[in-house]
Amino acid sequence: MGVQDQLRIDVRHEADRVVLSLAGELDLATAELLEQAIDAAENGEQLVVLDLQALEFIDSTGLRGVLAALEGCRERGQEFAITPGSPQVQRLLSVTGVSGHLRTIASGDEVVA
Repeated sequence: MGVQDQLRIDVRHEADRVVLSLAGELDLATAELLEQAIDAAENGEQLVVLDLQALEFIDSTGLRGVLAALEGCRERGQEFAITPGSPQVQRLLSVTGVSGHLRTIASGDEVVA
């Protein structure tokens, strides 16, 4: 099984945002896929959304990838948001204190004020 089988990232561009929907596991083996997808998705949209609704697992390396995406957006002047993930994903974000630093929206299509 290759890393593409462990993590699937679907990218969709909308008028004001790019939404990266993650499904599977974001960990040491797959974190580079997220980095590549974010680099490839940079089209100048105002908002980058990581849709974590189908993400089943995340480890510390995956968490670093999410934080790197946040930092990259800040450097480019873009807004960044996530959608809630599985209970395991939400627990890791909460236990590490990261959830307090990430804007969370209900879905990738939510209107952001």
